Amino acid sequence: MKLTRFRLLLLTAILLAAAPDAPAQAQKKKRTADPEGQPVRKAVPESVKVERDIVYATYGERKVMLDLYLPKKPASEKIPCIVVIHGGGWRSGDKTRFAAQAAALAEQGFATACIGYRLLPEVEFPAPIVDCKAAVRWVRANAAKHGIDPDRLGAIGGSAGGHLVAMLGTSAGVKELEADGGNAGVSSRVQAVVAMATPADMSKFGERTKVDAKLIALISPVTHVSKDSAPVLLLHGTKDTVVPMAQSELLLEKYKAAGASAELVKMEGGPHAFWNATHFDETMKLSVKFFRKQLGGAKDSQ
Repeated sequence: MKLTRFRLLLLTAILLAAAPDAPAQAQKKKRTADPEGQPVRKAVPESVKVERDIVYATYGERKVMLDLYLPKKPASEKIPCIVVIHGGGWRSGDKTRFAAQAAALAEQGFATACIGYRLLPEVEFPAPIVDCKAAVRWVRANAAKHGIDPDRLGAIGGSAGGHLVAMLGTSAGVKELEADGGNAGVSSRVQAVVAMATPADMSKFGERTKVDAKLIALISPVTHVSKDSAPVLLLHGTKDTVVPMAQSELLLEKYKAAGASAELVKMEGGPHAFWNATHFDETMKLSVKFFRKQLGGAKDSQ
């Protein structure tokens, strides 16, 4: 599929207007509050070390970076790594937004790569997806030096980040999404995904009558679900007014129809960004349990 610049610009413009934290009522009244709320701010546990500002992808002069969280205590075997992806409507936020989640997983014995990615409107879709795949490739290519098992990689994200991790879990090998950036030829497949408040069918976000349906389909997780999709744990707040619960339910249905593994947990009373203060502990407990089931863990961390 050839993605023309005109079509990508058109799609980007519409997604900017339709993003979960876009202004309401056709932009008549600008929102001042962040619908995802303030990110959780927690100190890095004493048991965790952080290697910051690692370049994982380069596009000309543009560098894209991640922070790598690792347990300080050496493990007796290689450990799984979780790629951690922030939300922000694909147009705001940075790699510090999900730092607390990355640190919490590392405290439980996982390596975590908390990534930044290029945002709209600096870039056009599918660039954010391309970056996330580049991050997985970097982790796999550099696994040995960090004590990571390249065959046990997962991903977690919320809102726009939920969409991006769902794409990682469903679209392995889709050529249009595997652009350059580094480590070409290395697989971007992940083995487990926790997707929170996930936009799954991008045709449901904003006016789309003038947009090429093929472009919308390309960046929609529901398009790519197959029996080989990574097992997914879907988490969604019951009081989410930004991304409808129906989005996670649709992705669950697609997984079941394909014969792939999926589970949906409805976070009772949870707002859109339930993974912040209101449901942080519950979110991390469920995520750790799921990742250990799907990926295992270092013997010393369990």
